[in-house]
Amino acid sequence: MFEPAKISPQNSASKSAFSTAVSAKRPKWLLPVAGAVVLLAAGLGTWALVGRSGPAITALTQPVALGTIEDAVTALGTLQPLQYVDVGTQVSGQLKVLHVDYGATVKKGDLLAEIDPTIYQSRVSADQASLLNLRAQLAQRQAQRTLAELQFKRQQELLKENATSQDAFDSATSTLKVAVAQVAQLEAQIQQTESTLSGDMANLNYTKIFAPMDGTVVNLIAKQGQTLNANQTAPIVLRVADLDTMTVWAQVSEADVPKLKVGMEAYFTTLGTSDKRRYGKLRQIIPTPDVVNNVVLYNCLFDVENPDGDLLTQMSAQVFFVVASARNVPVIPVTALHPIRGGAAGGPGARGPRNADQTAGAAPPANPPVTPPAGPQQAAADPTAPAGAAQAGRRGPRGEGRRGPNASTVAPVRYNVHVMQDGDIVTREVEIGVMNRMSAEVKSGLQPGEEVVLDGGLQQSRQPGQQNNQRGPGGPFGGPGGGGPRI
Repeated sequence: MFEPAKISPQNSASKSAFSTAVSAKRPKWLLPVAGAVVLLAAGLGTWALVGRSGPAITALTQPVALGTIEDAVTALGTLQPLQYVDVGTQVSGQLKVLHVDYGATVKKGDLLAEIDPTIYQSRVSADQASLLNLRAQLAQRQAQRTLAELQFKRQQELLKENATSQDAFDSATSTLKVAVAQVAQLEAQIQQTESTLSGDMANLNYTKIFAPMDGTVVNLIAKQGQTLNANQTAPIVLRVADLDTMTVWAQVSEADVPKLKVGMEAYFTTLGTSDKRRYGKLRQIIPTPDVVNNVVLYNCLFDVENPDGDLLTQMSAQVFFVVASARNVPVIPVTALHPIRGGAAGGPGARGPRNADQTAGAAPPANPPVTPPAGPQQAAADPTAPAGAAQAGRRGPRGEGRRGPNASTVAPVRYNVHVMQDGDIVTREVEIGVMNRMSAEVKSGLQPGEEVVLDGGLQQSRQPGQQNNQRGPGGPFGGPGGGGPRI
């Protein structure tokens, strides 16, 4: 077996003497110089990797894409027929027969229901008998009047020849006048009875209820066999409605009513067909509000065609009144917008300057409230707003890319946007058109495909102990004359 060689004391003494001889020949300054070179190389590498690279920047971005955007006022509503009639009864009695049911299609003049006509038929018969009696009495009185007229003429001739007394002539004259009055009295009674007969015949006809219009029976209030009392109010038996045209009754908050104009475009969806939009135009804003739990709501009406008959009464509708819209335009999220310092980005409705502890060029705060541009009255009241900011909320003439005759363009408003460009983040000024709570239309300053930095999506990291207070032109958030982010 192989065994390692053992060094004898004589060999150890020889090796120590050799090392001492070599060390005596090496210069003493070589080790300090070599150590300094190693430390210098390590420092240069650290400076190259850390000092020159600055803080590492990561950003949450989203590309600019073409899309459709609209600014709309939303509301909840219900569907009602445009034309409908609540059919009631004008006479009291038992509902003897109901000839229709729910959903029945009727024509104008069709028989819908019948009230028990027994009482009204008896009244008509009594009026007719009374009328016959009065007419018989009239014939008798007319005969007496004829006799009185003959007697009067005879007495008049005899009086001229002095063949009768004055008393007989006066009696004949009185008898004639009484007969004429009795005839006139009976004629008046006959006229009164005829009027009563006409009323009773009308009530008898009212026991039969006919359709007042073409339509569909959408509601049955009374039941067959039910007794109806029409002495105080007219009881409603059923409702007939024309379902070819429906009206949307939308309840709009008082804060959104000023944005609505009669004739503007509106559409809605129902619960069963949430993917199908039905369009119309705002027809009327009822000035009398409904107050629900101290919330003031105004009913806004617009009509839609119902050719398929799938829209029914009392359906719930999600309503959208289109204030402005744009199609096939560059769209970015509103979280990427930053107001221009000094109020130039949208008047008082936009965010003001950042707090004092947020220096120029610092990263934007996380999830700030971005408010759409204010109206012309608010912008005009802001002394810091630039010239033309009062026009920010005023809508101009309809332009290309807008849908429908009621979708108007919006005066552009200027904002700052942070854009990823060649690996760096630069600030760019853009013009914004139509804006809602989620997205905004870019009228100029950005092209589709460019990456914008979302607010709150910028993160900076550095090595422990690293300091970087450099602020140079062209930094991520400084813009011209600004500087990069500080940590």
